[in-house]
This record gives sequence, C-alpha cells and structure tokens, in this order.
Amino acid sequence: MTHLFTVIFYQPILNLLIFLYNHLSFNDFGIAIILMTIVIKLIFWPLGRKAIKSQKALQDLQPKIDDVKKQYKDDKAGLSRATMDLYKENKINPFSSCLPLLIQLPFLWAVYRVFRDGIANNLELVYSFIIKPENINTLSLGFLDLSQKNIYLAVLAGLAQFWQAKMMIAKNPGVKTPGSKDENIAAIMNKQMLYFMPAITIFIGASLPGGLTLYWFVFTLLTALQQVLTFRNKKNNDIPKTIEGEIIK
Repeated sequence: MTHLFTVIFYQPILNLLIFLYNHLSFNDFGIAIILMTIVIKLIFWPLGRKAIKSQKALQDLQPKIDDVKKQYKDDKAGLSRATMDLYKENKINPFSSCLPLLIQLPFLWAVYRVFRDGIANNLELVYSFIIKPENINTLSLGFLDLSQKNIYLAVLAGLAQFWQAKMMIAKNPGVKTPGSKDENIAAIMNKQMLYFMPAITIFIGASLPGGLTLYWFVFTLLTALQQVLTFRNKKNNDIPKTIEGEIIK
C-alpha cells in the first residue's frame, strides 16, 4: 500500500516540484512551490468548483431545513423523509461537497510527505527523464528559508482561510419566534468556526516547514479566488438579459 501511494501520489508531486525548480522558477524554491500549487489547483479546478457550488447551495437551503426541523421536531422519521425530499426538490446532494475534498486528501498528504521527508533525501525517486539537481537551495527570494518554520506564512495562511470561510457564510434569518432558537445557535456556531479554523491554521502552520505552509497559503488563496469567480458567474447567470427593455426568458 505504501509503495502504491509513493508511485501514484508522492513521486509525481516530487517530480513536478523538481521539474519546476529546474526549468521555470529560476532555481528559486519558493517560486517552484507557488507554480506547483497553481498546477495542482488547476487540475482540481472542476472538482473545487463543484464543491463550492454544493457548499453554497447547502448554506442557502439551511433556512428551509430549519423550518423542516421545527415542523417535525417530535418525528425523527418524518424529519428524515422531509429533509431528503427537500434535497431532491432542490436537486442537491448533501455529500457532493465532501467528495471533491476527499479526492484531494491523498495529494495533500503527498505534498506534506515531500516537505516532511526533505527534497534532497528523496532525489532517487526523480524520474530518469528529469534532470536531478545536485542540491536544492531552500532559500527563496534571497531571505526566506522554506526548510524552517515561518510564523508569517502561517498568519497569511490563516488570513486566507478566514477570507475563504467568510464568503461561505450564509445570512441566516433573525430570531422571530421561540421555535427559531436553533437558527440562532447555528449562526453563533458558524461565527465561532469562522475564527476557530483560521486560528487552527495558524497554530498548525507555525509548526510546519515554511515550504508546506507556503503551499497551504497559496492553495487556500486560490480557492478563495475560485469562490469569488464562481459566485460572480452565478450572479451574472441569474441576471436576465434584456433587449429594448423586454426580458428574454
């Protein structure tokens, strides 16, 4: 199993990084990591777009789900049926937002392993058609040592995580009746997670090699930008086109 993981995930990631380091990054390790992150993000762009749409659809549907919970608060079987009917009616698969993320996990683990093991310690895994560098200079831009921990990159990753999460939070309706108490609790939990996850990102990122934290920061930033583009396209598609004041349906 370990050999299979190495061949399918670990080795391609390592070789992509070495190739970019040799040919496109001017032997700058940081630029090579940024380019590698962009390539990986582009590969998973369709899956990421699907996950973003699914997450947003689930958030937009949350007020209706809360209404169903209030209606069937004493009937678990009825609640389950009504919830599934609501998903079907709105053509939403509640698990569709998780699948793209699960597919990406082996690649994320492979990237982590590449930086954890050290690039120079695994050059024997470089493909024969790729030039094997004599050494890897982990210094980026002349001052940033990406083999060491870097709190500044961790903070940037946390800020990118905050921006990404803030865009996904739906505006929940205010508390209007005693039955809407759960909605208020859910809103409070969402707000807590908005700050909790970036804090965890900073805490974990500060303990990782700078190269991996840079990857984390750039990948999260690209995901946030993808959310902006996805939401903008959706908004444009929702606006009816008009000619001479008449709506085209």
